[in-house]
Amino acid sequence: MIQKKICMIGAFAVGKTSLVERFVTSLFSEKYHTTIGVKIDKKLIHVRDCDMSMILWDLYGEDEFQKIRASYLRGAAGYLLVADGTRAETLTKAVALQKFTEETLGKTPFALLINKCDLVNEREIDRNDLETCRQNGWRVIETSAKTGEAIEDAFLTLAADMLECDANTQ
Repeated sequence: MIQKKICMIGAFAVGKTSLVERFVTSLFSEKYHTTIGVKIDKKLIHVRDCDMSMILWDLYGEDEFQKIRASYLRGAAGYLLVADGTRAETLTKAVALQKFTEETLGKTPFALLINKCDLVNEREIDRNDLETCRQNGWRVIETSAKTGEAIEDAFLTLAADMLECDANTQ
């Protein structure tokens, strides 16, 4: 069995913890839980004829008061960049965090998750901005931690991308 470290990265209150909780336990809580530092979870998956232990590092949300530490990113085989579909500024933050993460880790598999896609009437992130991300080679997946929409797909797609990256570097 192989083991891979995955970091959850994004602004404050975009739903990183809820996405991990939904993926690991299939549960969703309406209560907001602030992550202090890092919370680590684990899930065993099977992808592309391979058993993988995903070690999920849910990093605290970056805001004007605290910045993500490069040391938390070290050793990550991939990451999920999370933005809140109801707050346009979180996409701007995600773009900046992607640049920081790539400077720290180098080219590493990742996907941009636009969370809270169930809140259609509150959406602020423009579809044209998402298309720009796609044109820049980013994988963009719209998710909802509340309904579970596309969560399993997001994590399994990242796992497959990490395996492909490993195969290409051998």
